[in-house]
Amino acid sequence: MATHTPTRPRQTRVHVPAPRTPDSHSFATRPYDLVKEFVVALAVVALLTAALAAVFSSPDERSITMAGWAQAAPADVVATATSELAGTSVSATYGPPYNSASEGQKVLGIPLQKWGGVRIPVDSAALVLDPLTRAATDGPTKAALAAWQGASTATRSGWATAYGDALAKAPDGNPAAVAPGSYGPVPTLAQSFLGVARSGGLEGQLAASGNFYGGDQTRTILLLSDGAYLEDTARAQQLGGDQWGMMNETGNYPGQPWMWLYTFWYQVEPFSSSDNADAQVWGLMMVLTLGLMFLPLIPGLREIPRLVPVHRLIWRDYYRNHPTAHR
Repeated sequence: MATHTPTRPRQTRVHVPAPRTPDSHSFATRPYDLVKEFVVALAVVALLTAALAAVFSSPDERSITMAGWAQAAPADVVATATSELAGTSVSATYGPPYNSASEGQKVLGIPLQKWGGVRIPVDSAALVLDPLTRAATDGPTKAALAAWQGASTATRSGWATAYGDALAKAPDGNPAAVAPGSYGPVPTLAQSFLGVARSGGLEGQLAASGNFYGGDQTRTILLLSDGAYLEDTARAQQLGGDQWGMMNETGNYPGQPWMWLYTFWYQVEPFSSSDNADAQVWGLMMVLTLGLMFLPLIPGLREIPRLVPVHRLIWRDYYRNHPTAHR
């Protein structure tokens, strides 16, 4: 029996022409001044920046200068100069990196400050004597400098210590109200130092000492911090160590919020009353930093995300669509 195999109908290929790319010159055009748009945008952004800065920026306080210090607290300048000559100021007894007067702060008995060594040697008496030596033009100051240089170390210390004690007992620390005593040339040196500070010449002399470009402010900051004026001004602006000052702007404006973890420890015991607070807080932060770095390797701590699944709340959409995902 013969069989018949049906044949498929022949398909006809239809040619579809490719879309023609339109000529760009056929599009409608309009004039556009790119320079004008740029200038307008720049002006708008500049005005917005100035307006927002005026409303939301922190106050711009003028920096404290030696001349300003001398004008605002002359008695403090005289007392500070005296303590520098006596070797009893904070910087004179600080230890490394400025001198070897003490071992400095420790962590678990380890003298980290001493290990760093004296890398920035500062003679506290030179903070007063060097500027006076350069600026002294009057006879009394030159004679006082000569008397100081000609005396022994013990005699110098006795003069300055006695005058410092007398200043502390005087009403408001007023040098004019100091009781008579054996102070040698110290009162003249301190008053001459106050005069140099008032003239504005002290800043440049301290900054230029030992530095060709005159940009080293170490000696200036040390001298300022040895007095009470700098700390009093800082505390008035809510910048004290127990006022979260490390992370504040002047006037208690919020400053560096990322530093809250560091400055937090200065507000609690035992750090808030410890003489080794800086070294202890540094050590604690190193431990916390290492703990964060090695968190995936520490048994118990690495289980916190599983036991406290905050991430599942944050990524709830993902876990809703992937219920079998690993926790």
